[in-house]
Amino acid sequence: MSKIVDREFCMSSWLMYRTIVDRNKCFVEGIKDFHVTPPEGRVPIRCSWELEDALRQEVNKATQGRKVALALSGGIDSAILAKMMPRGSVAYTFKCIVPGVEVTDETEQAAKYAEECGLEHRIVEVYWDDMEKMAPVLMYHKGSPCHSIEVQIYKACLKAKADGMNGMIYGESADIVYGGMSGLLSKDRTVGDIIDRYSYVLPYKVLRNPLLITEPYTRWEKDGYVDVHRFLNGTMYEEAINSYEDACATAQMQLFMPYSKTFLDTELDYERIRGGENKYLVREIFNRLYLGWEVPTKTPMPRPLNEWMKNWCGPERPEFWPHCTDDMTGDQKWYVYVLECFLNMIDNGDYNK
Repeated sequence: MSKIVDREFCMSSWLMYRTIVDRNKCFVEGIKDFHVTPPEGRVPIRCSWELEDALRQEVNKATQGRKVALALSGGIDSAILAKMMPRGSVAYTFKCIVPGVEVTDETEQAAKYAEECGLEHRIVEVYWDDMEKMAPVLMYHKGSPCHSIEVQIYKACLKAKADGMNGMIYGESADIVYGGMSGLLSKDRTVGDIIDRYSYVLPYKVLRNPLLITEPYTRWEKDGYVDVHRFLNGTMYEEAINSYEDACATAQMQLFMPYSKTFLDTELDYERIRGGENKYLVREIFNRLYLGWEVPTKTPMPRPLNEWMKNWCGPERPEFWPHCTDDMTGDQKWYVYVLECFLNMIDNGDYNK
C-alpha cells in the first residue's frame, strides 16, 4: 500500500517523538523507509533472577560462533552484559571530543568493568565532524532524520567491522522496559503534563504550520492520566530499536540487544522508583555480579551537543520560525538541525527516491 505524503505531519511527529508515529505517512513520495518491528517472542520477566538468566542466554546465543563485541558504557546495563561476555572479548566505549572543553567521559569507569571481566577495552572517539559527515548517510538509509546517538553507534560499528567483528551487543532498552526513566515516572502525569514533559521539541515553537500529535499519549490514557510506562514500552521502545537498527544496518553490522528481548510481566513498582531505586531489577543483578561495587550515577550516552551546537544560528528554511532555537538545549537544536538537513536532502535531489 502506498503511503500518504504529509510533510507537515512528519515534521511535527519527528520533533515530538523522534520518529514518524503514523507509518502510513511519509515526507515524500517513493522515499525509502527503513523500519523494523519490535522482536516477537520476548521473554516475560517477573524477578531479577529471571532477567539475569534471560540476558545470559541472549549473550551466549549472540557470541556463539561469532566475533561479537560489546558496547560498554560507564553504566550498569552494559556492565551486567560485560560479566556475561566470554573472557578476552572486545569492548568499545564512546569518547566524545570537544577541543579545549572537558565533557562527560565514561571511559575510566568502563575500563574498570573491562578489567574486572577480562575484556579488551578499546575507545571510539567521536567528533563534531563525524556528526556532520555521518548523519546524512544514516538519514539516507533510514528515510527520515536521525537521532544523534546513531552517529556514535554507526562509528563504533565501522570501527568494530574494521577490527574483524561481525556483531555488536548493546544494553539498550533496559531503561525503557525496567523503569529507568525516573524523571518521567516520578509522578502520575496527565495528558497535558506528559506532552510538555516528554515531547522533545514542541512543534509550535519551531514550525510555521505545526501539528500537535497526541495519539501516542492518548492511546494509554485513562481518566485523564497516561500510563507512562506503557507509553514508553510502545512508542519510545520502537523508536529506540529503530535508531540502533538503522545505525548497525547502515554499517552492515549485526545487532544484538539482550534487554529488548524481554519484557516486564508484572506491575512496575512505582514506590521503589520514586524512592530513588529506579531500574530496581537491573540494580539487583548488578549488586550480585559486582559485589561491593557502588552503583554509578546514571548518565545518558554522552553527546556534548550543548558544546557542538553552541554556535549554530538556527534553521533558515521557510518552514521554520526565525530564531526558534535561540533558547534551546543542544539536544533540541540537533532535532531541528537534522530535520532541516533532511528536508534539504529531499529538495536538493540528494535523496535518491
